[in-house]
Amino acid sequence: MAMTPTEFGKKPTVDAIWSILDTRLHLVFKRNELGDVMFPFIVLRRMDSMLEPVNDNVRDMYRKFYGKVNDDKLDPILRKAAGGLHFYNTSRFTLKSLLDDAPNIATNFMIYINSYNSEVQDILKNFYFDNTVAKLIRNNLLYQLIQSVCEYDFRVETVDNHEMGTFFEEIIRLANENSNETAGEHFTPRDAILLMSAIMFEPDARELRRSDIIRTIYDPTCGTGGMVNIGKKYILDTVCRETDKPTIRTYGQELNETAYAVAKSEALITEADTDSIRLGDTLVNDLFPHKTFDYIMANPPYGINWAKEKDAVTSESFDPNGRFFAGLPKVSDGQLLFMQHMIHHMAANGKVGIVTNGSPLFSGGADSGESNIRKWIIENDWLDCIIALPKDLFYNTGIATYIWILNRRKTAERKGKVQLINAASFYHPALKSLGSKRNDIRQDNIDEILRLYMEFKENKFSRIFRNEDFGYLQLTIEQPKRKEDGSIELKAKKPVADSSKRDSTERVSLDTDVPAYFEKEILPHIDPESWIDYSKTKIGYEINFTQYFYEFKQGDSAADIRARIMDQVDETTGLTRQQTIQQLLSMIFDEA
Repeated sequence: MAMTPTEFGKKPTVDAIWSILDTRLHLVFKRNELGDVMFPFIVLRRMDSMLEPVNDNVRDMYRKFYGKVNDDKLDPILRKAAGGLHFYNTSRFTLKSLLDDAPNIATNFMIYINSYNSEVQDILKNFYFDNTVAKLIRNNLLYQLIQSVCEYDFRVETVDNHEMGTFFEEIIRLANENSNETAGEHFTPRDAILLMSAIMFEPDARELRRSDIIRTIYDPTCGTGGMVNIGKKYILDTVCRETDKPTIRTYGQELNETAYAVAKSEALITEADTDSIRLGDTLVNDLFPHKTFDYIMANPPYGINWAKEKDAVTSESFDPNGRFFAGLPKVSDGQLLFMQHMIHHMAANGKVGIVTNGSPLFSGGADSGESNIRKWIIENDWLDCIIALPKDLFYNTGIATYIWILNRRKTAERKGKVQLINAASFYHPALKSLGSKRNDIRQDNIDEILRLYMEFKENKFSRIFRNEDFGYLQLTIEQPKRKEDGSIELKAKKPVADSSKRDSTERVSLDTDVPAYFEKEILPHIDPESWIDYSKTKIGYEINFTQYFYEFKQGDSAADIRARIMDQVDETTGLTRQQTIQQLLSMIFDEA
């Protein structure tokens, strides 16, 4: 007789699962450690539920072929026996059956864990699961935790893959909120990702609403996988709501082991391709070296020193086909390295969305690594839009942040141009502050920013520039060295430059008539025999975002300020300053 749904347990909710673990573990684990315990046990319970119908088949095939074929041939046999799942377990146990032998729960649990395939072992290793299990065993909590998790039904029939992705996303959010001192290292607020998703995907709505296409999303600093997974859901649930939907494949690389384990777990339990999530340092070891992607989304670390990657990065920068040939930023900040990496992987019709702080906009002078990278991006006409975000939006920083949109398929009206959107005032105060996050971008804000982007018009919040408007020439002005009698000192019949007067350079826009500018604006104020040394001219590019949105406000006149001061009321006497002064003068003259 078939089992009823209630016999499998209750349908899980995020609050219920979190509450159980919080109440059972709070005296043993710190609150910011609860996520590290929660993730692997939810993953195990999900896999355990999915494997239940195929366990007998897997174990039969294991007994039949173990020791008779090599492991590389045994693995595909067992995957097939598991109905094509990316995981299987060869032991005689399930999580529920472990509860039937309480005295031997620890030993049997380790047999159960070690009987999973290598991909699951890799995830558990990067969760440092052995340490967690040892701590649970020491505190007699392993049985209770397994028992609690088994109260919930994680079968696909109860929680489908889409719901499971949402469930996992919420668990990640809760865990990061409880560990907000480090959340920003590999967790981007959902509202920032939704804004980026709207700007990247809404303009492509017509072409995305098809069931016969495949689109890829990649994050080279994927953390727990939030960006690519929210991006995927935005396409399927928002852009393609009630229409045909494309196949979306997600990819990511992450350096932090625990964050990588979370991201790979999400892929595993939603039956995505687990090989698409890879562990390693993106700057040193590009694990998708020959692949390009339709969409790339990332929030790389701000101001992080890349000294340990310097040798490998510098070596690659000499390769014209490498990722970093455009230039190297200062070793104190690698954001522009990640931007080059993303462009390197951008498909022929691809888009990139990247969150940065202000540094990549303007750091570095003319001909510096930073300036040359900006020059390369802008002169190739890839820079589509930059959006200034509200402050206090991220968990670990309150500084100004920006979204860059790079686009290899600009529309005709956008070719040769860059849009800047000042969305710094588009927010609502957060109902609850989390670390440095005190503001939220809500749906009405996203709608307004998207409207500004789609309209592509100039107004108070939107400015449109030509690519060349961001470039400038840095001119070196030389003044002649003069002898005591005032004559010019010559060498090889040419004037000798006076190095003591070479104290500055002049910056002019790229389209400046340099000789005319020199004659009119510079020469009248210096030695009339001065000249421009064109051999020392440098080209620079910077995006002075604040300057473009600066609004001059006329200050009060001196008379207005004086009148305002004189009209102020003294809280002690109740008199204005003018009345007080008159009263004092009267007293002085009366005494005289």
